[in-house]
Amino acid sequence: MNVPAWLDREEAEAWRGWIVMTQLLQAQLARDLQSDSGLSDADYTVLVRLSESPDERVRMTELATSLDWSKSRLSHQVARMEARGLVQRQECPSDARGAFAVLTPLGRAEIHSAAPAHVASVRRHFIDLLDREQLAGLTAIADRVLDHLRSMGCPGALAPPGAADGAAESEGYAGERPGAAGATDADTRRRRPDVEPPLEPPGRRSGAITAAAATPPPSRQVALHPPTA
Repeated sequence: MNVPAWLDREEAEAWRGWIVMTQLLQAQLARDLQSDSGLSDADYTVLVRLSESPDERVRMTELATSLDWSKSRLSHQVARMEARGLVQRQECPSDARGAFAVLTPLGRAEIHSAAPAHVASVRRHFIDLLDREQLAGLTAIADRVLDHLRSMGCPGALAPPGAADGAAESEGYAGERPGAAGATDADTRRRRPDVEPPLEPPGRRSGAITAAAATPPPSRQVALHPPTA
């Protein structure tokens, strides 16, 4: 029988510290988001994705895959948001079995309104606690792990909606402007679907193809830059 490669003390402290930090940080960001805007992290995640996609719409199957959500979970989430006027479903003219999730004017207004407070929350609880060297180290760690997960075909680490047609936009997460221009290759590797909010102003598109990467889970997307009008 193979002997497990147990973690030593240093490894265990690093692993447990990361687990506890991410759980508590994501929970705090979600509380702040709900309190400041009335949006859940799932609401914000979907709005970010749609605001950054060409024509502000994404095929439901692509959206579920990129967020690493089940089709049932996404369907229920979109139904709740549709009832509040944030999104709407549109049938696909070329595929009777397909449908698109489409951002509405109200949904666009909501994400623009929520983004400033959200980025302030991300800064207060994370970014501003670290210096540039620490941020660079964290980025390098995220890139290494994400590259590994992507090489294994991990759903949440693959390309965002639209990437297959060469029309994918950059994904905004906590603190980023959704779809901001000037994204680097490292930015592309880090961005990921279920984990966080737009960090750039919602609706900014670079026109560059980007791959999903990691921030909190797809449900934790955030905007960390001021939203564009």
